[in-house]
Amino acid sequence: MVKPRLESASHRLLFSGGKWMPALFDAEGPPDVFTLGSIETKAMEQVANDFLAVAGDEVGSPAWTTASSDFWHDVPASVRKRIARFRRDSGESGALLVQALPVDELLIPDTPAHSGSVQREATVPAALLSLFTSGLGDPVAFLAEKSGALVQDVVPVPGSESFQGNEGSVMLSFHNENAFHPHRPDYVLLLCLRADHERVAGLRIASIRRAFPQLSTECRESLFRADFVTAPPPSFGGGEATEPHAVCGGDPEDPDIVVDFAATTPLHDAAGKALRELEAALEATSVTFCLAPGDMAVVDNRISLHGRTAFVPRYDGRDRWLQRSFSLRDLRDSRRYRPNDGHVLVK
Repeated sequence: MVKPRLESASHRLLFSGGKWMPALFDAEGPPDVFTLGSIETKAMEQVANDFLAVAGDEVGSPAWTTASSDFWHDVPASVRKRIARFRRDSGESGALLVQALPVDELLIPDTPAHSGSVQREATVPAALLSLFTSGLGDPVAFLAEKSGALVQDVVPVPGSESFQGNEGSVMLSFHNENAFHPHRPDYVLLLCLRADHERVAGLRIASIRRAFPQLSTECRESLFRADFVTAPPPSFGGGEATEPHAVCGGDPEDPDIVVDFAATTPLHDAAGKALRELEAALEATSVTFCLAPGDMAVVDNRISLHGRTAFVPRYDGRDRWLQRSFSLRDLRDSRRYRPNDGHVLVK
């Protein structure tokens, strides 16, 4: 594993073993870390600019998505190889932290502060996100969420502080992205443009691969039964819960997970007991780390949950700003929901 650049504890913190500590990312640390060298960073910037020269001005247009697929092959081989390895096996943590991407905070405009904020204008950060989504699969979005934008802003919004979603600033509970949806993303990509003022807004990661060995046999068996329902998140406008589903599926020794602890409801007491045991195990084996500009977290949404620690926004144009994109490994499975074979699911 490549060691990241070390920064002050006030800038990079890791919550592990029940306490905050400098995030050195050792063997017990959060995700695997891949730090670009200076030559790779410059090469990524060149590829992003070449991409922008032909992709047009609108993020998400047909020209844009075609360019993201084409220009991924111009990304440095070392980066493509690392992403290919992660795509094949996302590891115990189910997450990868890519560092030293070419994001210059001095060139970043004021942090948006309105609901539903997205990135429609072509920028280097938007190009970077789109390149990596293409490297992992295909970019995808959902019409009901942020108008189906392929690159979305994750920013605090005045009046939404207690919102359990990307516009809030209270503790965000662990969840799979769009756990209610049959075609939820396989990967969630979060690129940091600007950190919060106090550098305390931590990205939380919890992997079923780390938690599963801690569970009782009774709990494991319960989680594989279709005894749970999950409601759409507030960002989708709410709505009816899903049909009953299992929280764990696939290989009994290496399962996938589908849960949102703010929206998944057990259908009876035994299922509730199992869900509580799972949540405790995930919390006990989770890690938290802060992102800096140029850091991108890639979360395997099939085996890892993510959340966020609380922070206090100032709404002064310099609040925390992440940009987010989703990737699907197999776009064909969702064809019936994507008009004209596009990248936006209408249901």
